Amino acid sequence: MQLDALEISVVGGGIAGLAAALALGRRGASVTLFEQAAEIAEVGAGLQISPNGLRVLRALGLEAELAARAPRAHAVSLRRGEDGGEVLRLDLARIGPEQGYHFVHRADLVDLLAAAARAAGVRVRLLQRVATVEDGPRTRIVFENGAEHRADLVLGADGLHSRARHALGSAPPARFTGQVAWRALLPNVIGQPAEARVLMGPGRHMVVYPLRDGRTLNLVAVEERSRWAEEGWTHADDPANLRAAFAGFGGDVPAILGALDKVHVWGLFRHPVAERWHGRSVAILGDAAHPTLPFLAQGANLALEDAWVLADALARAEDRASGLAAYQRRRRARAERVVGAAERNARRYHLRPGPVRGLAHAALGLGGRFAPGAMLAGFDWLYGHDVTAEA
Repeated sequence: MQLDALEISVVGGGIAGLAAALALGRRGASVTLFEQAAEIAEVGAGLQISPNGLRVLRALGLEAELAARAPRAHAVSLRRGEDGGEVLRLDLARIGPEQGYHFVHRADLVDLLAAAARAAGVRVRLLQRVATVEDGPRTRIVFENGAEHRADLVLGADGLHSRARHALGSAPPARFTGQVAWRALLPNVIGQPAEARVLMGPGRHMVVYPLRDGRTLNLVAVEERSRWAEEGWTHADDPANLRAAFAGFGGDVPAILGALDKVHVWGLFRHPVAERWHGRSVAILGDAAHPTLPFLAQGANLALEDAWVLADALARAEDRASGLAAYQRRRRARAERVVGAAERNARRYHLRPGPVRGLAHAALGLGGRFAPGAMLAGFDWLYGHDVTAEA
């Protein structure tokens, strides 16, 4: 269908919304993006762009700019939390030179996408807080200040508490996983190279990797506990709580925890993947459709995949209805598989001391030493997926 005949509105100025706006704007659609904040920006945090997400950025012409801002990752190292000893090392060079893996500051990726979207003609309207989205032949957006806007198609990229998702029916309640996560940025006091280190311990684990020029470390630490913590990334916590939770970890962890001066904490909740991803003229993507736990580092990558497939499906379709149906058909099973795999990963990281943990670590070590290619091949379904080449 001719996208230049469509007036499209995107709700949400994060990675999913900006990538969708850019992909559609590049195809000639008239796109307006509504963001509730006073500027297109992100709180400080790191994320990992794996080969499946990088392919989308490459297709959008942004790979070189990403590489200039984000170091290429060399390895993933699984380590024992108690002493920092390495259990398994995955050499990311083995996935091939064309399948890069990058550590990027979230704000840098948002800036990159926002600049490209504006250059593609996307109109960005700030301080726009959406109250309701009403599906119909032309979807109606009602803002908290009483203003209204209608469009041929509204895309909900407005995250966990998406107004657009409610337009498609009420979402099932989320389930607290019994885990909370801290995140922080701190100086790279241990001189860690461009690798992601996963430090595993009983009922908890920590992930650290460098950002930008390598002088900053991104930290995400997860602990199993029954005490509930609210969802969201903006809840400040006392660094002493994080230090206490990981007091039994050794190796570089004491130095890392000693360098903390500010942390945030949030509860990890399991949200079902949406049953319906679209209505008559509403579609959802990113966390609005499939919030995922952080144990595969795939939230941003899934958002990029969604954005590309949505634009591609609409461009290939004869009409809006068939394009939206194709989008859901191409994405839902993929999202369910990634979300499920992420949830299972936490259990592997949190094994208690004993025979099961010993055998699991021994098997990982032997596999990494004698069959490193086979270990990485286990991720082919994830990293080898290429939405830009789908027929």
